[in-house]
Amino acid sequence: MNQQPASRYDSFSQVLHWVTAITVTVAFILGPGGFGRLMRQGVDPATRSDIVWHESLGMLVLVLTVLRLAWMALRPAAPQFQMARWMHLAAKLVRIALWVLLLALPVTAFLALGSEGHPLTLLGGVRIDRMPFIAESRVAGLADWGDVHQFLGDSIMWLAGLHAVAAILHHVVLKDGVLVAMLPQGKSR
Repeated sequence: MNQQPASRYDSFSQVLHWVTAITVTVAFILGPGGFGRLMRQGVDPATRSDIVWHESLGMLVLVLTVLRLAWMALRPAAPQFQMARWMHLAAKLVRIALWVLLLALPVTAFLALGSEGHPLTLLGGVRIDRMPFIAESRVAGLADWGDVHQFLGDSIMWLAGLHAVAAILHHVVLKDGVLVAMLPQGKSR
């Protein structure tokens, strides 16, 4: 029996995609500028709701990313679209870069906190004051991980913006169903 290729992502993939996109955006907006400076001035991150929310949402991004990667191995086949070879290549490169950033951002956050001796503060009063396995590692001193984290955070927002513009271009100009494939069933226009 020949099955038609899917024209849409499955509902769970759609939910994971949009929840991740919203979570990354809100975490970026709440990202406290001058975090390291605040900590060096003795500010307790638990007293700053922007820090607590930023770090909590960052952990949620990590969980969502791991869940999405696991789901990709199990889910129905992703839809395929006819388009120029360079568009397929560009889309693949952007997707790979976004996946790398989704994983690298939480890792660099841990490296920044651990190497600078700052606590990880999460919603519900969860707090990890020290991360000696990071602070004492060789990796800790290789970079200013706070600056790396900030750069990667800016990068993911630019890349996600490019991703969104490309999806809108596909919808408005090319009318090929790329954007619709990631929208819930009743939202095709």
